[in-house]
Amino acid sequence: MDIYSSKFAIIVIIVLVTILALQIMTNDNTNTLIDSETCELYVTDSQINAKQYLGEFDEKCLGFKNLNT
Repeated sequence: MDIYSSKFAIIVIIVLVTILALQIMTNDNTNTLIDSETCELYVTDSQINAKQYLGEFDEKCLGFKNLNT
C-alpha cells in the first residue's frame, strides 16, 4: 500500500477519529465541581482520588454566600 494512495489516507483518518472518539468517551475528569466552603471550582482525578482546583469561583455560589452573611 502506497502512502500517497487515497485508501491509505482514508484508513489513517478513520483510525485517528476512532482514537479521538474513544478518548472523549472514556474521559471522566470533565465534571466540574464546586467547593461548598470556598465556592472554588475543581475537578477530581479518578486515578489518584484528589482535587485539582482551577482558580475560578462560581458567581452564583458567592452571591448566595453573601446573602447568608
